[in-house]
Amino acid sequence: MSAAMTEAWADIRDHIQAHHGDDVRDVSEGFGELTLTVRRAAILKIIGFLRDDPICKFNQLIDLCGVDYPARARRFDIVYHFLSMAHNKRIRVKCTTDEDTPVMSIVSLFPNADWYERETFDMYGIVFDQHPDLRRILTDYGFEGYPLRKDFPLTGFVEVRYDEERKEVVYEPVVLQQEFRSFDFLSPWEGAKYILPGDEKSEAAK
Repeated sequence: MSAAMTEAWADIRDHIQAHHGDDVRDVSEGFGELTLTVRRAAILKIIGFLRDDPICKFNQLIDLCGVDYPARARRFDIVYHFLSMAHNKRIRVKCTTDEDTPVMSIVSLFPNADWYERETFDMYGIVFDQHPDLRRILTDYGFEGYPLRKDFPLTGFVEVRYDEERKEVVYEPVVLQQEFRSFDFLSPWEGAKYILPGDEKSEAAK
């Protein structure tokens, strides 16, 4: 972390902590951005402050996503990315939750969070309280499970496709063209009859 980066963020960082120090669990800097880890219950209050405060002016929601850490009791991070055009700065806000505890929706503050929150719900199963229409958005209506959770299985028992002849979505048993193979990942040319320079395997790996 450079001294210049620390100085660039000092005023905004101190301003946020002065107004919401009790709700901010951690503050860090990296890659040109400030990251705030905040209490889940305060997420709407913190984000509203970042949007409306004249010193902050983070009035553009760039992205909202989930991150899964299955070994933790609160396994999910919800990560929000904001941009301030006035200050030409980006800020990241994070909070944590578990599989059962909802997070307050920010659609009332940023309408474009609607589809971001639906995607996060669809992929991770994170529920957003007071979302106007929390439905799956990428998977099928009858889909079970949450594909971006790290404990989601690699394959299921059925697959879905659109049948042109029947003009409807159909479910069929999964058919794998070959058994799962085990790769050692030491060479991208596994099985090739020639070896590229620098791609030789060590004797210990054979």
